[in-house]
Amino acid sequence: MTSSLHVVITCVKLLLLPSYFSTDFEVHRNWLATTYSLPISQWYSANHSEWTIDYPPLFAWFEYFLAQIAAFVDIDMLSIHNRNYSSNATVFFQRLSVIITDFVFYYGSRKCAQSIALLVKSPKIKKKKHMDESNISVFVIELLLIANVTLLLIDQIHFQYNGFLFGILLVSISHILKGENYRGAFWFTVLLNFKHIYLYLAPAYFVYLLKHFCFRKNIQFAMKRLIKLGLIVLGVSSISFGPFVFNGQIVQVFKQLFPFKRGLSHAYWAPNFWALYNAADIGAKITYKDYDLIQNNNSTSMTRGLVQEFEHTVLPSITPQITFILTIIFMLPCLYKLWKSNRNPIDFVRCLILCGLTSFMFGWHVHEKALLLAVIPLTLLVFTSTNDCSMFTMLSTISTYSVFPLLFKPFEFITKSLLLLVNVSFLYNTGKFKSLNRLEKLYLISLGPLLLLTEVGWMVLRFDQRYPFLPLMLTSFHNSIGVFYCWIKYYLYYISQ
Repeated sequence: MTSSLHVVITCVKLLLLPSYFSTDFEVHRNWLATTYSLPISQWYSANHSEWTIDYPPLFAWFEYFLAQIAAFVDIDMLSIHNRNYSSNATVFFQRLSVIITDFVFYYGSRKCAQSIALLVKSPKIKKKKHMDESNISVFVIELLLIANVTLLLIDQIHFQYNGFLFGILLVSISHILKGENYRGAFWFTVLLNFKHIYLYLAPAYFVYLLKHFCFRKNIQFAMKRLIKLGLIVLGVSSISFGPFVFNGQIVQVFKQLFPFKRGLSHAYWAPNFWALYNAADIGAKITYKDYDLIQNNNSTSMTRGLVQEFEHTVLPSITPQITFILTIIFMLPCLYKLWKSNRNPIDFVRCLILCGLTSFMFGWHVHEKALLLAVIPLTLLVFTSTNDCSMFTMLSTISTYSVFPLLFKPFEFITKSLLLLVNVSFLYNTGKFKSLNRLEKLYLISLGPLLLLTEVGWMVLRFDQRYPFLPLMLTSFHNSIGVFYCWIKYYLYYISQ
């Protein structure tokens, strides 16, 4: 059954090969060329393109490995002088590289689904009244993971390599769920050295391993385990960053990894707290009768995909330091709850979800895809409680809808709408919508009219030329309300346990 599932999902991905792809396709093609054509000392400092490498070193080595294979497919794709190169061979190679590496995600999904099922059924875990371990379905959990529509749209159409990275995350979580904490820490460290966005989840790992793995007995016992965990982190990080330390590039590497001048909000606003803040700023400006705001290039750039610094007009402008402080402050309650919990790995997963969701809500220059950092772990808990199930149903649907503006071609409108309908139908037919209250159901239903208004009605009413940014603003604002609601509800649920 599982093998057939993988085949079906892979066939769907193959059907999407001719789809539109974003500038991220050129970004990764350029990284192939950079790692193949230039010495390692120039990987993070090369200026032949605006698309310089801004992922940690293990991902650069991943691109280097792919480039060795790409040389046999189309050597021209590896030239640093061929900007925006997209021959048929190049397109198929890069698309297939995503599909093939996704088998890491399939493996991680299977391992995690099995681990969570065994954990919930374990007599060592204290059962809640609402927890029915007899209904745990490994197949459904695995299906919800590998058929995640948001991931499908981002990787297979927009073009990125999130699948195999989430696969590594799931492998790490599966080890933690089974009590194999050294292995869990190892794979999470590997993941951080592939893509540093997963630092959002690091506080949950740190607290859980420190309190429930190290501080279980005396100080001597704790120090031995701390040293072993430290050696794992240092070992992996040394292999990853070591070559760049020796060639004097380490400062440049970190400049690339943390480009704080990119601005508070990325592309069109990711549906988080800052989308509400930005909308409030525009609303305040309009209230002060300055209607020129709508035509002002500086303000509309926030919703047109331009990456730049932005100063708010009425409300105080936000700095990276403010977002960092707020993120830490709002993480502290769930981390304290995890610290005080009774070594239940399910509490670890819930805290992991809240760390990802809190970072998404208050982080600096957050991408819309970062909502998957909460949705993917939350998928594991769809059978654990009604609250977990309802939050998964809400967030997974919102996360899918939130990436729609990234896929703006006419053909992609059909594709993304059909995939969303299939996803919602599956959730409905498997009873997931029964976990929603009336308000939550009405909110999800409202996505339909919003889609028609922003994707079709705006052009029919001829508002697309006069107010080109408003559909993006409406989409972001509507989705941010839903995400904010989910964050508050799930936080209160976790704290009250």
